[in-house]
Parts: sequence; C-alpha cells; structure tokens
Amino acid sequence: MGACFRSEEMCLAQLFLQSGSAYDCISELGEMGLAEFRDLNPNVSPFQRRFVSEIKRCEEMERILGKGDFFFVTCLATSQTVCSLCQSRPLLVLSLQEQLQRLELELSEVAKNKETLRRNLLELTEYTHALRITRCFTHSRSRVGPHTHKHTHTHRGLLYWRVEFISGLIQRVKVEAFERMLWRVCKGYTILSYAEVDESLADLDTGEISKNVVFLISFWGDQIGQKVQKICDCYHCHLYPHPETDEERADVMDSLKIRIQDLHNVLHRTEEYLKQVLQKASESAHCWVLQVTKMKAIYHILNLCSFDVTNKCLIAEVWCPVSDLTNLRRALEEGSRKGDATVPSFVNRIPSKDTPPTLLRSNKFTSGFQSIVEAYGVGDYREASPAPYTIITFPFLFAVMFGDVGHGVAMTLFALWMVLTEKNHKRRRSGNEMWRPFYEGRYIILMMGLFSCYTGLIYNDCFSKSLNIFGSGWNVKAMFREQNETLQTNALLALDPNVSGVFTGPYPLGIDPIWNLAVNRLVFLNSYKMKMSVIIGVLHMSFGVVLSVFNHLHFRQKFKLYLLFLPELLFLLCLFGYLVFMIFYKWLAFSSADSRTAPSVLIHFISMFLMQGNTTAPLYPGQAALQMFLVAVALLCVPVLLLGKPLYLYWLHHGGKSLGVHRFDFGDVFLHQSIHTIEYCLGCISNTASYLRLWALSLAHAQLSEVLWAMVLRVALKISSRLGAVVLAPVFSVFALLTVSILMLMEGLSAFLHALRLHWVEFQNKFYSGTGVKFAPFDFSLLPSVFEQDGLL
Repeated sequence: MGACFRSEEMCLAQLFLQSGSAYDCISELGEMGLAEFRDLNPNVSPFQRRFVSEIKRCEEMERILGKGDFFFVTCLATSQTVCSLCQSRPLLVLSLQEQLQRLELELSEVAKNKETLRRNLLELTEYTHALRITRCFTHSRSRVGPHTHKHTHTHRGLLYWRVEFISGLIQRVKVEAFERMLWRVCKGYTILSYAEVDESLADLDTGEISKNVVFLISFWGDQIGQKVQKICDCYHCHLYPHPETDEERADVMDSLKIRIQDLHNVLHRTEEYLKQVLQKASESAHCWVLQVTKMKAIYHILNLCSFDVTNKCLIAEVWCPVSDLTNLRRALEEGSRKGDATVPSFVNRIPSKDTPPTLLRSNKFTSGFQSIVEAYGVGDYREASPAPYTIITFPFLFAVMFGDVGHGVAMTLFALWMVLTEKNHKRRRSGNEMWRPFYEGRYIILMMGLFSCYTGLIYNDCFSKSLNIFGSGWNVKAMFREQNETLQTNALLALDPNVSGVFTGPYPLGIDPIWNLAVNRLVFLNSYKMKMSVIIGVLHMSFGVVLSVFNHLHFRQKFKLYLLFLPELLFLLCLFGYLVFMIFYKWLAFSSADSRTAPSVLIHFISMFLMQGNTTAPLYPGQAALQMFLVAVALLCVPVLLLGKPLYLYWLHHGGKSLGVHRFDFGDVFLHQSIHTIEYCLGCISNTASYLRLWALSLAHAQLSEVLWAMVLRVALKISSRLGAVVLAPVFSVFALLTVSILMLMEGLSAFLHALRLHWVEFQNKFYSGTGVKFAPFDFSLLPSVFEQDGLL
C-alpha cells in the first residue's frame, strides 16, 4: 500500500557525532526535521546534564528579548530580515549574550533617565498648579484678616505666634477624610482651603491619571505643624514650598516655566535617542529571536546524547523513516563540513524490539482529515490508516444530513474563499481562536460543501424549494382528458400511477419536484431516508471490516482472517446485510400495481429473529428456510469469535510454533476476546441503529429550512403592493442571518459532530486500534517558543 494508506517504515539509528561538529550536525537535522531523538540519560537530572549552563544562557537571552522594550523591538522587526547568524556556532552564544546584555543595559539606563525626567516634569507641573491656586487663597485671606502675618508679641499676658503655611496636592477622593482628620487631630488650630485642579494629572508613583486637589493649610505653633506634616505623609500628599511674598511667588513661577520648557526639550531628545536605539536593534531582533530559539533547542537535544569514554564523541539514538536515511547521512556530512571536523560524523542502523512511532505524511489538503482521525487516537505502527477513506466518507455522511443545494453552495464559496486567500492568512498569522479552526479545516469545509450540493440535488432541495430542471415525470392530464368538475372543486388530487400516462418515468436526477407539492411528502421522505440510512450504514461498517484484512495480512497474522475477519463479516452480512437485501428486493419485485399488498420489511426482519416465518406473507419463495439458515450461521459465528483466537494461541504456545513470548496467559487473552466479541455483536445492532441519525438530521434540516422560508421570507413575498419591495430587503436580511446562524452554523456543527461519531465509533473501531505514538521529529519549524506565545513571532 502507498504511504498515505499506511504509516512510514521506521528504523532506529545511532548517530556518532564529533564534539567539535555536534552542534552543527544537530542544527542541520533541525532544519530538515528528519529524526526523533531518544533520551539516553533518563536517570540524570535535568539540572545535572552537560549543557545546562548553555541552556540557562539561552533562557536569560529569552528573558531579555521578552522584556517590554524588546517586545517593541521585535514588533518593529520583520520576518524578511536577512540574518547571517541564524546558523550560529557555540562560540557565538557568549558574544550574543554579551551583545544583548549591553543593549539591555543601555536601554534600561535610557528608560531610567526618561522616567526620572518625566517625574521631574510632573513635580514641576504640580508645583505650578499649587502656586497658581494658593495665590488666590492668600489674597482672599488677606482681605478678610489683614493681620495674619504678624510676628510674635505679648498682649495681656498671652503669647501669640506667627501663622505658617503648608501647601500641596492630594487626590480628590481623599479630601473629605483628610479634612476630617485635620479637624480631629489639630483641635481646630488649622485653617484648610482647597480647590480642584482643572486638568487630570498622572500620579508620581503609579502613573495613573486622576483628579487632584490643591490645598493650603494655615496653622499656629510647631507642634501643630508636626502633626499636620505627619497627616500629610499618611495621606501621601505631595507637598511644595509656599512663598511668603508675591515677589517671591512670581520669581518661582518664572523659574518653573523655564525649567519645564527645558525638561520638555530634554525629554523629546531622550525619546528620539531611544527610538533610534530601538530602530537599530530591530534590524537584528528577528534574527536574535530565531537564533536563541534554535540554540536552546539544539542544547536540549545535546543533553539527550551520551558521551563515549574519551569524551570526544557524542552518541545519539534517533527514530528515522527508512526512506530518509540518505538525507540523514547527507545532513551529518554537511554539519561535519560546517564544523570543520577532522573525523566525519556518521550514522549506523541498529535493530530494536521497541515499537517505533507512527509517521503518516500529509499535505495541506489531507492534514485536516488526518487530524480528525488522530483526534480519536494515533494509529499503531504500520497500521492501515482511515484518513484516505475519510476524505470521501466523512464529507459524504455530513452531506447526507446537510443536503441542500443552496446551503452547500454558500459553504463551498466560503471555503473556496479561504483556499484562494490562504497565503494572506498565513502571512497575517491570526491569533483569533474562533477563526483558526475554520481556516485549518478549509479543505474539509470545501469537501463538505461540494458533497452537500450533490446530496441537495439528490434530495432536490434548495432552501426548502425543489428545482424543476428536467420536468416532472407525473402528469395529471392523463386522468382528466376533458374539463372535469373534480379539478374545479378539489384542491388536492391523488395521482394514480396505474393510470396510463400519469407517470411517464423517473426523474433523471434525484427526487421528482412534484413531491414538494404533495401532502404525503414527509411520509415518502421518511421511508426513503430511513432505508437509505440503513443501506449506507451497513455498507460503511462492512467496508471497515474488510479493511481489517489489510492489517492481518501485513502483520502476517493469517489466522485472524479465519478466526476474526470471516466470523465478523458473516455475522454482519447474515443479519444486517440480509436486511439491505430485503430493501432492494422489495423495491425491485413490487410495482405500483401491487404496492398495497407489499409486506413490511421491518416485520419480516423481526420475524427472522423470532423464527416466525409463517405469520406473514413471504417476500419470495423459500424465505423462511433462508432466514433460519442465516440466523444459524450468525449464531455459529459467535463461538468462533469467542473461542477461536484464544484456543489457537494456546495451541501455538503449548504444542505448535513458539510465539516468542516468555509468558502466555490464556485467561487474559480469553477475557480480552470475550470483551471484543460482546462489543462487536451488540455493536452491530447498536451501530446499525446509530446510522439512523442520518435520517433524523436530514429531516430536521429540511424542516427547519422550510419553517424559515414559510415564516420569514414568504411573508414578505406575499405582499403584492409597492410596500412589498420596501419590506423585502430587511426581511431578506433577517432570513439570511437566521439561515447562516441556525441552518449553517448550528445545524452544520451538529451534522459535523454526528459524522465524527459515525467515523470514530461505527467505522474505525472495526479495524483501527489508535493506540500508537505519533512521530515527533526535531524540527525547528515545529518548536514551541515563548516568543510565539507572546506574539513576537
């Protein structure tokens, strides 16, 4: 079988890498993604391995590149940056680290100076507002009390002190508590005046923008002043000196204006310098990110290797596809040449009894279907893969439940747009988690849309309406040659196909459009889709059983052909294959003339299990004997399934050919085979019934589509006046919105999940184990990176 039908043949190889060129050889293997490395030091702690110090340096460089300033640097960088150091040597680790640390130090110093300048600017701005507002406070107080600035003097034996001031800014939300605290602590020996600043200012400590209030506190005495000072510190007030005279205030204001202007100029120059440094660093930032990611990954791989006794050669073990061994040797030769090794590195294929990982190659078209299969489980090594068949069967089963030409065309156009613009989507690398599944499954959606168009033509259903492309095969004129009273007085007519000329022949493609007008349309579609679901289900399950033959032959287990495959196939076909036979026989043997006397297939199938062949009229002569024979064959298949494999393996172990195992447990084998037999026999019944979901969801989709047409769009189409043209546009918008949201998204997701279940449970479990381990090569393009998580790549 081809590579797409079965996993690649793998081999275990041993790599001998010279110490001087080991880094370059691993780098070449990472670029090509050929091998999966095994850990040869499982008992060594990760912190005690050879290249821990190099990994720590790489993590330090990741930390530097992930900082805020470097995030801006990497955003400026583009993926088209030419990087001559991406294939870096071990000696460049220290130089790159030194270069990044030097740049980090420079950026941190510039950022620190910028923060200091910004803080000074904010302080001067606050001081300016404080001087401007407190000037109004002092003028108003001087008008009320002209003697507030007297020096200390004695009057009638009492000592009076001069008035002192404290001014500053406080957040507006703290003003009420601040005022209440001053009153309680200072016993009324203070006078507080405050006013709100017009503009919002940034906090000096947190940088948050908030509304502030300028206050001026008048107090008497040193003890009161100390209390006021402590209260201001508790409420994190920003205090500023208060000039005693207007001349001093004017001088301070002029000085502040000059200093603020100078700070603006210095800040502008600092930002320009910082921008230049970042712009220069952005030229190499993308290269640095790739370089650090690759170096860290290479040193992780080197930690998986072991040294020989001379410590001059590294030994690695890898799983590699047999078809890529030549490319693996070429990569080692290239790495040895780049590392200037005197002794070339080489590869040696070694035998192994370990189960190799599973590698199934896929492209952008098949990768989506491969993901559907692997969501159930990764296939065993060299096991037949369901993915090639899923490409056809999955969208077909989806379309059986979603059959509608209009919805299929809309889905196809959407998927086709994603396929044609996939290069733009890859370039943008959208991180939208809602959009990514649609884009990753664009080819699945395309196939589902195309198959939905096909099944929609078979159902003759387009937005719940039929397409009369070839003309109906039913004609009422043959029943009423002349003008008849029956035609005028009856809204419904029963078309009798036994009358010559009424039924001229079957519709060339799908269901005749006349059924869209029939009142018994639902009865007809029920019978048609139910039988179709059973037929598709039995064929699908039988195909899954037949595929198990390829696994038995490939693994050279021919006894399973006789003890597993034949009993399973006979059990399925003798019971449910016979049901399909009766459906086709009834369609072919009974015409419209004797259709009323045709027996029920379901009654005959039930009577087959109850051995009651004489209670109903037979479909054909000798039916009862044949049914008894088929039931007997199906029952005989059960003990063969149950005991055949365990007894044969017991005979091989004790009296026949050796199995090559040290211990054979008959009870364990018998228990597993019993579970398999019970699951298969009961599963044939439940799985066949499970395919009736095709019938149920197909009818539900058709009925929902008809309800939307009748209750939304047809209401607007019935309006015959000019108002109908005005109403039609918004009504059609509602109809389109409901169609997309309910019929295409919700119903489409439901049909997708049901088709997924039919493949996982009813189809794949007939031949697919799904207990393997996926091949995980060392590939730079597949490496998870902290930079990708942070949006740097």
